[in-house]
Amino acid sequence: MKVAVLGSGVIGVASAWYLAEEGHEVTVIDRQPGPALETSFANAGEISPGYASPWAAPGIPQKAIRWLMMRHAPLILQPKVDGEMLGWLFAMLRNCTGTRYAINKARMVRLAEYSRDRLMALRAETGIAYDERMQGTLQLFRTQKQLDGIAKDIDVLRAGGVPFEVLDRAGCVAVEPGLAAAQDKIVGGLRLPGDETGDCFKFTAALATMATGRGAVFRYGENIRSLAVEGGRIAGIETDRGRITADRYILALGSHSAAMVRPLGLRLPVYPVKGYSITAPIVDAARAPESTLMDESYKIAITRLGDRIRVGGMAEISGYNNALPERRRATLVHSLTDLFPGAGDVGAASYWSGLRPMTPDGTPVIGATPYENLYLNTGHGTLGWTMACGSGRLIADLVSGRPTDIEAADLSIARYGAR
Repeated sequence: MKVAVLGSGVIGVASAWYLAEEGHEVTVIDRQPGPALETSFANAGEISPGYASPWAAPGIPQKAIRWLMMRHAPLILQPKVDGEMLGWLFAMLRNCTGTRYAINKARMVRLAEYSRDRLMALRAETGIAYDERMQGTLQLFRTQKQLDGIAKDIDVLRAGGVPFEVLDRAGCVAVEPGLAAAQDKIVGGLRLPGDETGDCFKFTAALATMATGRGAVFRYGENIRSLAVEGGRIAGIETDRGRITADRYILALGSHSAAMVRPLGLRLPVYPVKGYSITAPIVDAARAPESTLMDESYKIAITRLGDRIRVGGMAEISGYNNALPERRRATLVHSLTDLFPGAGDVGAASYWSGLRPMTPDGTPVIGATPYENLYLNTGHGTLGWTMACGSGRLIADLVSGRPTDIEAADLSIARYGAR
């Protein structure tokens, strides 16, 4: 059948790849001149199923108040008279209970673990390359209080069968020798050896090329204006070049997904949470990270991508804007130079921001809608790269009417009351 995919970020392209493999006639539409040029372009680079957790958790409201007061704050809130923002914030607060956290985390881990398996299979089948490394991730603690507070996380990891290691200072330096110069600033870490890293942009661009080889058509530089509806179905996509028709439609527009379905009467609680990154060339490989390190104090990830270091993080709730304030860059530079002094040329670093499509419960929205030929694959927040292959495989199975490998019913928009 003919399938139209709206959006060519990592989620849209992964969807297109698996649909094309199923033999569908796939068309991908995006306003950018190429794939992965928005949120997928310069993310932190980590593929971390073990860290798949909702931001909405018990104690987060209290922590958020402290974070807002920090000099290098991991959370930035710029409130405004915006009903969409306020509604999303209140919905997130409602999910900050133990019961809801357990439900949401179980959904996220299920999808993230499945996605990791699909990525491994894809790499084995195709040989796709994207500056990938399979050396785990290290959550680094600067204070004893942080280290003492990981008991609940360890319980979840054990329950899920996720391999982990609790390391002291020496253990952290053993797996990340570049930390030697900063070892007096850390007390220990939690390492997940099964996690991976890689350049999401390189992966998405390569996968788009592979999907083209399977017959998928990518229409770049085309602005999507609206979805046309007739008789309870999507009749076509209105773009600045005319109407595109298909048998099935998949919406993978990230933070812009909610606005696209709002005229259809669908309430999709996906809101942008802005993140920042810098990418610096490595000048001293011995001082650089080996894989990904999570600086728990600042909620920043530092990742080695080939001959570059990617430093990404922060959560800014400020609406739809891509401004690049110098003070945000300063936080990223501080985390890198504090832990890996002399590793990268921060003066030559590129600076970027992206709008992560977040749901209030942390779980992406994947599956059918009340419109029988419209499907959603969006709302992955900070875990789009981690969940991409699993999400693409799931949506391809759902569109094709095939049984899914994992439970998917509770990932759909129906959990928000859409019928």
